[in-house]
Amino acid sequence: MKKPVVDYRKLRLSNITSREYRHLLLLIGWIAYFIMYFVTERIIPESRCHVIHSVVDDIIPFNEYFVLFYASWYFYMVWSLLEFLFYDIKSFVKAQKLIVGMQIIAIVTYIVWPSVQYLRPDHFEHANLCTWILGIIYSMDTPTGVCPSLHVGYTIAVLSAWLTAKDIKLSKRIFVTVWALLICISVCFVKQHSFTDVLAALVLFVFLKLILFGRDFKIGQAQIRRQT
Repeated sequence: MKKPVVDYRKLRLSNITSREYRHLLLLIGWIAYFIMYFVTERIIPESRCHVIHSVVDDIIPFNEYFVLFYASWYFYMVWSLLEFLFYDIKSFVKAQKLIVGMQIIAIVTYIVWPSVQYLRPDHFEHANLCTWILGIIYSMDTPTGVCPSLHVGYTIAVLSAWLTAKDIKLSKRIFVTVWALLICISVCFVKQHSFTDVLAALVLFVFLKLILFGRDFKIGQAQIRRQT
């Protein structure tokens, strides 16, 4: 069993800003985001929202079984961030910086340019575990504040950290990549998001990746040129 790179047993409020633990402060972004998310969900009327729709949405069929991948997002995020927290702080910081950046931009977008989608089916043709889970999700999550899709954005942010992390076996990289892709496409199949929301999340990811880590890319390219 691998040994954690940081001993969190010594963590106290008094030393959380120390070099050993200050990466944990990035988690505050989640608290701020959820507060702002619930506030915007309540104060912005649906009548003010811009309807999001793509011709691709009409091609993608509704499939309740994809809710299993959609819901697995929670396990994917928690497992990944905990793995990074214990064994790869650099990857945790990379993922969390992207996530916090997405949270800030998304909340501003949801306020300045609120969005809504009307893709959800009026009723479920089948009564099974998947439609039961989806019914709960629909009841808890309104169809507003959808563009960009943070479900997709966070998934890609974490995936990018996995793919750039060191000492990760190829089988694990393939596993997390396939899992992430299934999560990303699931949002369209369960009609939680428009294909437009997915594209917006990809654009947001690329933008933040260049802003936050563009310098690392340039350094890597320079090193490659020197070696050749």
